[in-house]
Amino acid sequence: MRINSRHHPITRRLAASLLAAAVTLSTAAISFAADTVVLRVGDQKGGNRSLLEISGYAKDLPYKIEWSEFPAAAPILEALNAGALDVGYTGDLSFLSVYAAGAPIKAIGGTRSDAKTQAILVRQDSPIKSAADLKGKRLAGTRGGWGQFLIDATLEKAEIKPEDATFAPLGPVDAKIALLAGSIDAWAVWEPYVSFATLKDKARVIADGEGLTPTITFIVASDNAIATKRAAVQDLVHRLNKARLWSLDHLPEYARNTAELTRLPEDVLLPAYTAQRTSPIVIDENVVKEVQAASDRSTRYGILPKKLDVSKAVDRSFTAAAAGSN
Repeated sequence: MRINSRHHPITRRLAASLLAAAVTLSTAAISFAADTVVLRVGDQKGGNRSLLEISGYAKDLPYKIEWSEFPAAAPILEALNAGALDVGYTGDLSFLSVYAAGAPIKAIGGTRSDAKTQAILVRQDSPIKSAADLKGKRLAGTRGGWGQFLIDATLEKAEIKPEDATFAPLGPVDAKIALLAGSIDAWAVWEPYVSFATLKDKARVIADGEGLTPTITFIVASDNAIATKRAAVQDLVHRLNKARLWSLDHLPEYARNTAELTRLPEDVLLPAYTAQRTSPIVIDENVVKEVQAASDRSTRYGILPKKLDVSKAVDRSFTAAAAGSN
């Protein structure tokens, strides 16, 4: 499946420049120590490990990866903070929440998905028709991450005061059960949960993240790994970017492989991946400004405990080569 380049200006720019970056990285590989460098990487089932393997970019590594599988992004961030991991992958706001608490980590790369694939869902038989109907309702989402932010931003857009709705901090599994049982009125979540709920449970989307959220997922590294394993970390970022570009042109194969690993239905994953159009990003001034705006709103919403300088939370050098801005 070929993705229309009109939807991927950053993606196609990366595709061309990654070829040049590869030359630099192959030279950098020479700098690895005689003793094999080991990168400890946190992942979730059907995540970056499977993406690298199915795309072929897990081959011929000049270092070793020790993969650790986690059930969610939060424990990946905890492990990074504790020094038990070198690299992980997590949503922008979850990363900022841990960074704000003093974790010695930086965002070094990542991906962007279509903001419409963050959504607020209701049951098929719910009387709620739009965001304007959320006043007085019980709304569930992840605390300190995309769920809570989307709820707060949607209420603000609908001119509903936060205190005029009830926030229920629930993870995706518990929130889905609560929605189907009728103990909550709406659920803020992302793909592939959105596609599963709409296709299998007949839930309805009444609001989404368009114009409200960057929908960026960061590759995050510990400060120690950046300082001591830089060449290996740089190579991993490069391979993940190329694997992500590969996935955009092989969505059916990617969905089929992930379905086998996760036991999620292939007919859910394919529309989810198609809707997301997840593409690698360059951490440049525009991304920093966009995430800064989301960070400031999160502080105002009380999701983040203090105002942050996002430029200090990122290391732009790992994607600078792909941007042609060394």
